[in-house]
Amino acid sequence: MSQVLAEKSLLGSMLTENHLIMDSGLKAEFFESHIHGTIYSAMRELAGANRAADYITLLTIREPASLGGANYLAELKSFAHPARFDEYKEILIGKWKEAEKTRLLQLAQQDNWSLSEIQHSFDALQDENTAGVETSLRNELVAQFERPFKPMDENTGTATGLAALDQILNGFQDSEFIIVAARPSMGKTDTLNHFALSAGRAGHLPIIFSLEMSKKSMIDRLIAATAGYSRLRMRDPYRLFTDKQKDAWSITMSRLDDLNIQIDDRSALKVSQIKAKARKIIKGHPDKRPIIFIDYLQIIRPEGNPVNQNQIIGQISADLKNMAKEFNCPVVVLSQLSRAVEHRPDKRPLMSDLRDSGNIEQDADVVAFLYREDYYKKETMPSDELEIDVVKHRNGPTGRISVKYIKETGKLSDIERSARRGSGTG
Repeated sequence: MSQVLAEKSLLGSMLTENHLIMDSGLKAEFFESHIHGTIYSAMRELAGANRAADYITLLTIREPASLGGANYLAELKSFAHPARFDEYKEILIGKWKEAEKTRLLQLAQQDNWSLSEIQHSFDALQDENTAGVETSLRNELVAQFERPFKPMDENTGTATGLAALDQILNGFQDSEFIIVAARPSMGKTDTLNHFALSAGRAGHLPIIFSLEMSKKSMIDRLIAATAGYSRLRMRDPYRLFTDKQKDAWSITMSRLDDLNIQIDDRSALKVSQIKAKARKIIKGHPDKRPIIFIDYLQIIRPEGNPVNQNQIIGQISADLKNMAKEFNCPVVVLSQLSRAVEHRPDKRPLMSDLRDSGNIEQDADVVAFLYREDYYKKETMPSDELEIDVVKHRNGPTGRISVKYIKETGKLSDIERSARRGSGTG
């Protein structure tokens, strides 16, 4: 993509989604086109004054000619591509830095700079887009001054809705990348929905990216889990619901609506597209603490042209971890396990079963496996027990717990508290 087209797309995206203006961290001088730099400066001026930046407001604070003309400005929105905003931003910054390197080397030759002066100027250039990053500990230390003298919050993370799991994890922590992995039909999606419902009840903002299942199917599952409806009856509530269930329907709808759950069911998304949508949702709910759920990792599309599946998963895994840090919220991702599980006498998953694992084990802060004994032992009585085995917990203990899982409704709940195991796995 040409520099000019990348700049047009960035400006068009910012006109479409104004929150990107201040979030971008760009400077007017990064734009190769002087007109584009002027447009961006005008956008920042409006955003800084808490005013909308659009075709009309821009023309009220700048002469049309300085913005390329009214028609040029109006056409920018047609170049908008918010899902690729971060990618195009990196193109812009990268090309500006290359041009700056050339300029600095010419200046160094002209003025006979010393090696240390050249190195200093290059270091400053490398740090150009990170100048606003706070590195001092002072503010953090002041905020923690009274920590030993005040009772700690019972749960500092986003509650999982399972007391035994919260005892191990202390809830899902901000900036953590959490993997929940299992073989098919173990209850992964129902577990994700349970976490989303629990987060919503706690007043958070659950954002679900359902890459495999449609929004309608996800909503049906959420309704069933919320009210305890059989999913078989949910296929035709008019014929199959009892009068009592029908009477509770409107209450269930209202309860679910109050949870503010967001679902994006587009398939084959890239991490950059997930980030763009999540960023927009988060900006629209500034008073809510977000938590992002993705179903599931192996069907996220890679950026660029990775060589093999291992490299693809490794890149996606690293990008998801970076997203958790950037948004400072938990990112909970479902993952498939390899068929190796099926060939062992003990079918409980191992870390080596993470399918096309790439860097998952390295990048994830938490890895938890789901397992149902009755799935493999068909001859035994059906059981409502689901095991959640936390095999990696970077910042705390690991452990295996059992929860109650009603497959007919998709509902999870605590049945017992189990002992912790180990002391963390780096």
